Amino acid sequence: MDALEIKTIFTISLFGTTLPITETVIISWVVMAILIICALVFTRKFTEIPKGPQAILETMVEFLNSFAKGQFGSWSKYFGYYMGTLFLFLLLANIIGVLSPVEVSFMGREFIPLFTIAPPTKDINVTASLAVLTILGVLVFGIIAKGPLGWFKHLLHPMAFMLPFNLMEYGTRLLSLSLRLFGNIMGGYVLMHMIEGLLPLGLPMIASLYFDFFDGLIQAAIFVFLSSMYLSEALKTGHEEE
Repeated sequence: MDALEIKTIFTISLFGTTLPITETVIISWVVMAILIICALVFTRKFTEIPKGPQAILETMVEFLNSFAKGQFGSWSKYFGYYMGTLFLFLLLANIIGVLSPVEVSFMGREFIPLFTIAPPTKDINVTASLAVLTILGVLVFGIIAKGPLGWFKHLLHPMAFMLPFNLMEYGTRLLSLSLRLFGNIMGGYVLMHMIEGLLPLGLPMIASLYFDFFDGLIQAAIFVFLSSMYLSEALKTGHEEE
């Protein structure tokens, strides 16, 4: 159960309310700071003829633009940046645990780290918040794209008695998005702790390739793909759905 515990690092008093700043918030700030610093460093010396890291970055951006255009059409200029930022945040948040020092006991000596770094996405509050953002986007931009009357007619598709089921779909998608990411990252985090407890040297490095890097990449990609699919469906007009 220790894996589920979210430690409060300090509190802030604001307008008579005490706000707890947890380890999840601190590590999320670190993730955002790393992304901002990397963006500034990698984009400060761009040239007209790309080469090296610039060529790789431009290839990745072109792939993202192509993916966003295919998914969102004329809305791609709004959602392409969001999906790219969401993927990078989730990818780094999922794998940042590899930077955490680990507790080691060897030949009667014990090393206990002063701090540990846990993936923010093992906190259900983070995954649920990101899922709420996606579902709110589906709801709000669906109404904007279809119009209020068109959106309501969409809820009655293909027959009127489907109304409660189509409404429930917003809730099931929210649960699916948040719990899938939370469950996979939490499962990998617990398994890595068990492996580190059994054999602190050697095996954790091998297991980390799957549970941290591969699983972190796959789960970030799945969350972004499902979010883009839900938004793409919401943006389709009645003519496009036919």
